Amino acid sequence: MALVDWKEIYKVNIIEVDNQHKKLVELINSLHDALKIGKGKEVLSKVLSELVDYTVYHFATEEKYFDTYEYPETAIHKKQHCDLVEQVAALQKKFESGEKVLTMDVMNFLRDWLHDHIVGSDKNFGPYLNGKGVY
Repeated sequence: MALVDWKEIYKVNIIEVDNQHKKLVELINSLHDALKIGKGKEVLSKVLSELVDYTVYHFATEEKYFDTYEYPETAIHKKQHCDLVEQVAALQKKFESGEKVLTMDVMNFLRDWLHDHIVGSDKNFGPYLNGKGVY
């Protein structure tokens, strides 16, 4: 059973961003699955690294749109992105040093953050960018 299911409520109506959100859901589920079945540190490290890298890539995509179309909430949104990247980078560093940090609490945090961020913040820029002709 997936930790996160893609829901229509996650759509921001920008194809590139929606596809990237789907990929983030997939990566969180992959990490969850690997953790659930007790995969070794090497597999968990690979999946966690992919999740971190893709998150940074995804945020850069959103921020490119913000800068190009002068989204009024850019500063607040970028701060949210920066905060998550810092949290996940710290988590990754602890994991790589041997600490047992990948727990269900962490997975639930990632799930909840993704949900809350998309529904609470990303949904706001969708209509703004759609109004600028971005779909």
